[in-house]
Amino acid sequence: MLLLLLAGGALFPGLFVLLRWGLARAPPLRLPPLHATYLAAKLVSSIQAVMASTAGYIVSSSCKHVIDDQHWLARAYPEFAVPYFVYDLGAMFLCHLHKGRLQARGGPGPGPGPGPDRGLAAAARAFLRKELLMVLHHLCMVLVCFPVAALWRQGKGDFFLGCMLMAELSTPFVCLGKVLILYKRQHTLLHKLNGAAMLVTFFCCRVLLFPYLYWAYARHAGLPLLAVPLALPPAYNAAAALLLAPQLYWFGLICRGALRLFRAPAAAPAPGPGAGPARAHPD
Repeated sequence: MLLLLLAGGALFPGLFVLLRWGLARAPPLRLPPLHATYLAAKLVSSIQAVMASTAGYIVSSSCKHVIDDQHWLARAYPEFAVPYFVYDLGAMFLCHLHKGRLQARGGPGPGPGPGPDRGLAAAARAFLRKELLMVLHHLCMVLVCFPVAALWRQGKGDFFLGCMLMAELSTPFVCLGKVLILYKRQHTLLHKLNGAAMLVTFFCCRVLLFPYLYWAYARHAGLPLLAVPLALPPAYNAAAALLLAPQLYWFGLICRGALRLFRAPAAAPAPGPGAGPARAHPD
């Protein structure tokens, strides 16, 4: 376990530093440091999402028996990926600082914004107010979901873990949407197509995920779907409800943003960062 934790703890921050350096220094790009930080964070999130979704597909498609079948990735990937959620909290905070500075100067572009930057303590308080649900989500992944996946399961339910890893499939679309918003491309065809893809993948991989898991268990146990909640221990149903609740909240925000986007006239001026269907979603 320690080796995988160290590998993940080195890979994700190291990849972020390398990408940020390349985006800021590579001759074809030479992005301003704040832009390089933001784009590097979104690239790392997308890479982790592709890795998690691929691992989840391999695990779930390999496990025919939903309870007893095992795959080595079901044990290895959570141990490797848990440092990502710790790293991502720091990356999210850096992106929060980035957005604040962009808004202070009225949009993207090099150079400091007008007026002094807020202190880190004030910025941290503002970050927690704005992203409290996301911070709690990341802490839950580290402090609750990881111990359950790595220790408490005792090798059972690899199929279900694989399905839950595939929930990350929507993250690359979220990241692309936020990058397009950063550069005020909300009313381009690419942004609309990406928003539609994000809506579909989020609904299928994060909202329908939980009914599908109940259905898979119902098929395994030979029970009617509606009888599954009564057949499971109350703690299982409570955990599923706690995991599903923020997904429904984020999906509602995504739908509301998508409606605003697709109802807006094509010639409407692009709003500033923070608008659009990718406004609030876990990445």
